[in-house]
Amino acid sequence: MKIAIVCDVLGKPNNGTTLAAYNLIGFLKERGHEVTVVCADRDRQGEDGFEVVPVQNWGPVNLILKVNNVYLAKADKTVLARALEGADVVHVLMPFPLGVAAAKLAKERGIPVTASFHAQAENVTAHIACMNNPLANHITYLCFYHVLYKRVDTVHYPTQFIKELFEKQIKRTLPCRVISNGVNEAFFLPREQKRLSEKFTIFCIGRFSNEKAQGTLIKAIAKSDFRDKVKLCFAGCGPKEKKLKRLAARKKVDADFRFYSREELPAVLRGADLYVHTAVVEIEAISCLEAIAVGLVPIICDSKRSATKNFALDSHCLFRAGNGRDLAEKISYFYRDPARIAAYREKYRTFKEQFHQEDCMRKMEQMLEETAALGKKK
Repeated sequence: MKIAIVCDVLGKPNNGTTLAAYNLIGFLKERGHEVTVVCADRDRQGEDGFEVVPVQNWGPVNLILKVNNVYLAKADKTVLARALEGADVVHVLMPFPLGVAAAKLAKERGIPVTASFHAQAENVTAHIACMNNPLANHITYLCFYHVLYKRVDTVHYPTQFIKELFEKQIKRTLPCRVISNGVNEAFFLPREQKRLSEKFTIFCIGRFSNEKAQGTLIKAIAKSDFRDKVKLCFAGCGPKEKKLKRLAARKKVDADFRFYSREELPAVLRGADLYVHTAVVEIEAISCLEAIAVGLVPIICDSKRSATKNFALDSHCLFRAGNGRDLAEKISYFYRDPARIAAYREKYRTFKEQFHQEDCMRKMEQMLEETAALGKKK
């Protein structure tokens, strides 16, 4: 097949959406498909298989986006027309200007369209201090539907959670597939491990931003009676890094903040003792699944706005959103008895098998093939 993949946000692989895009692109190319990627990543200019558009200029709004390391693509119809030429199917990653324009152009040309659901409303409203405003989030979901998802032939939802949430917001059921973005095989293989501290080490992965709520973990350890015996490792980058460092220093919590490459991450995760996922807004936390895949036991925020809570096997692996004392008690349950960690690792052994990335990518390929076939029937 000839497939056009349209990415409003694509650059360094430091967020879930970009990683999902690169994983799909790489898999489809390995399978022999002709893939054309449309994005605003200037580093890809002139590279075979990439069509590069300018960055969107929204004046003062760009300053807000820059703080959060987000750069949106501009909908250049000339570039899009070139990228869509002869395409069997178009796959859109985001309900933003470039993806919206690509879907419109594809429908005008009779090309079938699929679109992934990688952005929760809160990922948008967080930039304008409205993350906890139900009306703002509802309006955002309605906008997502009207500008993009009502136009596509198949919607890809990474989790059942976001499918049900979106359909409840728009009061409609759309043609869709629920397919995990999957975990890379490097996290399943029993390779080297790199221990970062002699202390009991807890990992927490995620962009340093409001919706990831890493401060809850810092406060939890500060409330515990084992504060001095624990090392927190926060993996990521983002606008709240300095604030989190100040909080850790003020609470006298031993915490390290840094970005790990995809090559480094499996080894350092294998060297940890426990994983905590603090995010209150999340469609699918691949980082949590990666931790589970290497053998870490997770303790997960029970936020109603996060799909990640569904990865918890029981109440010992869940803590109440924003409640540092409850999180401290859940950590203590495992910290006090290493045998419990070993037992839960065994419990998670079967659970994690459903998230092998190659299996998930084959399902994505099948979705694209079946949607492309719709165009041939017309």
